[in-house]
Amino acid sequence: MLLSVKNASVYFGKVSGIKDVSIDVEEGQIVALIGANGAGKSTTLRAISGLKQPSKGEIWFKGERIDHLSPEEITMRGIAHVPEGRRVFPFMTVKENLEMGAFTRKDKGGIARDLESVFKHFPRLRERLTQAAGTMSGGEQQMLAMGRALMSDPKVVLMDEPSLGLSPILCQEIAKIIKEIHAEGRTVVLVEQNARLALSLAQKGYVLETGSVVLEDDAKALLENDKVQETYLGGGD
Repeated sequence: MLLSVKNASVYFGKVSGIKDVSIDVEEGQIVALIGANGAGKSTTLRAISGLKQPSKGEIWFKGERIDHLSPEEITMRGIAHVPEGRRVFPFMTVKENLEMGAFTRKDKGGIARDLESVFKHFPRLRERLTQAAGTMSGGEQQMLAMGRALMSDPKVVLMDEPSLGLSPILCQEIAKIIKEIHAEGRTVVLVEQNARLALSLAQKGYVLETGSVVLEDDAKALLENDKVQETYLGGGD
């Protein structure tokens, strides 16, 4: 198993963010985490990337336990996090934001290669290299946040609500790019309130409610599940 979260619990003070969450991600998969606001989806990603240490449980990556490591160390091991709300550096240029994604790397040739790969996925970023990131549209900032994550040359990309606040057309564009990133051999853990979009992209899915996993299955099976359809897909088609 490439990535495993084992019975992880995270607390914010006395309030539980997630409780006894277990998730398995095989290499080459897109795994979707779906659920309502406050279900624990983002907290799960933050625990994986080291932004929030679990008070209980374990997180393993490539056969090594990582839940005691710093976010920088986890990034260096091959996990990149595209946070909810994009979180670009608004006063830095597009180029500077992308360079920040490679801050743990020393291989100049590889960095240049990956920069060209980012431009292949996101041609608009090449056109806006010297533009301040904060002056771009929401969709362009989302592309920048994804491109910045790819600059660390990750094995696993954690994506938190990449379609949030975007138009339907841009949502489809982001979905296409996620497919391209996956086709390059990267594993993706995708958090989305747009459950239909997430499950249509994924091979496997988990449903979280009030901080706990209540359902897991193949993504196709979840799309056809009566409870998922009623609660998250508007009753199905």
